[in-house]
Amino acid sequence: MDAAPHPLLLRKVTLVGVRSIGIGLVVLLGSMLVGCSVSSAGDAPTQSPVEESADVAEVEAAWLEGGAMIGVVTLGSSSCVPTATEVSVSGQVLTVELAELGDICTRDLVPRATGVGVPEGLDTAQDVTVITTGAVEGEALLAGVPGLVSGDSSMEVLPSAGWTGADGQFVILTWGSSSCLPMIESSEATGPAEVTVTFATPDADQVCTLDMAPQTTVAWVTELEEDADVEAVLTGFDFDGVRVPIIGVN
Repeated sequence: MDAAPHPLLLRKVTLVGVRSIGIGLVVLLGSMLVGCSVSSAGDAPTQSPVEESADVAEVEAAWLEGGAMIGVVTLGSSSCVPTATEVSVSGQVLTVELAELGDICTRDLVPRATGVGVPEGLDTAQDVTVITTGAVEGEALLAGVPGLVSGDSSMEVLPSAGWTGADGQFVILTWGSSSCLPMIESSEATGPAEVTVTFATPDADQVCTLDMAPQTTVAWVTELEEDADVEAVLTGFDFDGVRVPIIGVN
């Protein structure tokens, strides 16, 4: 009897039919860019629109997918994660308009991540100011990382991860059903520059849609001895010790 294919291989096969539509049309429920339109602000003023508002939310950001994506972390209901409806770039300022996804939201207040495709031309080696408008108004400074490439990259359907500006906080990008998002059971330092992230086992009777979508999850770790060149080891759910470098510096 032939061995069953690994879930990540099945994901790659599934994506072949939709790869050409690009990241802007990938459907994600709860944590990713939906129908994102990218525009260039040209010589428009770069003053942050949130400077005029006293109600500025706490926002963080992390590089993902080798620089092709950014995970934007906001605080709010875990059941109503915002989606990015429009992205514009002016110099090293990336403005993301967010819309709440869902009408009935739980009253918890947690960090949740929205995946955003990075327009070509943004210098990923230099610091980027990420401004959010719409459902969440805030601003984050994302440190540049040499070697990253903005724009639609390989789309290899492989997991990736990146540090935010908050101590010990990072965002994990995985791929799978938009209706069955992975949940983190534990995240702990298991080496000087290694963090093991264990995802919870889904219910046996869980019913998932057959789409392929990027999924963004916020994780934390403490007591690491190193700040750079840290790897995340993903276990549980579909993963069996998959190693992923965490982009940036903790």
